[in-house]
Order: sequence, then structure tokens, then C-alpha cells
Amino acid sequence: QVQLVESGGGLVQAGGSLRLSCAASGRDASRISAMGWFRQAPGKEREIVGRLLKSGDTYYAASVKGRFTFSRDNAKNTGFLQMNSLKPEDTAVYYCAGRLRSLTGYDYWGQGTQVTVSS
Repeated sequence: QVQLVESGGGLVQAGGSLRLSCAASGRDASRISAMGWFRQAPGKEREIVGRLLKSGDTYYAASVKGRFTFSRDNAKNTGFLQMNSLKPEDTAVYYCAGRLRSLTGYDYWGQGTQVTVSS
């Protein structure tokens, strides 16, 4: 079992930065093979922001590439999403997700953290 808890959301002006954290706990926390980040804006479907494999391989959605960066502290079973040059359209609830058994999907989800970017 794995529990994921996000933190670090908040209100920031356009052009600013935020760093989200996703702390994994539970007996299988260290076995997570991939951590994905998703977001859902009001009235819109959830979309993928990207993912970081345990190998270090990354994928970024085109809308965030060059502005967002994933990292992971394996010793602390914590993933990070550094968001720079934020835009109002980045406003959403951000979720982290952990892959343990799935081949391409995610088995565990955090509760989400609100990110609001003002213009």
C-alpha cells in the first residue's frame, strides 16, 4: 500500500514559481516505479502534466515543457514538481500519482493541491 500527499500549492502571480511536493508513505513507497503529475482546471478534464520514471526518464506535456521540472528524492520517497514562469492557464488542482503494479497507468493518487496563478 502507498499513500501520497501533495503540498506546496498556493497563489502566485504570473511569471512566478512554485514547487510542489508529493510525499509517498507506506510499505511499498520505495517500490514506486513512476510518479506522474496531473492537473484539472475548473470545467475541464484532468490532463497529464508529465511523469518521472525511477530510471530518471521524464515526459513533459507540451504546454509545460521548458517551464516545469520533475525531480525525486528516493531516500525520502518524495517527488517534486518545480514550476517556473507560471501562467494563468496553469491554474488548476494538481495531483501526483504513483505507479506500482500498472504497466502504464497509476495505482495511487494524492488528494490534490490548488495552484492559482493571477494575471
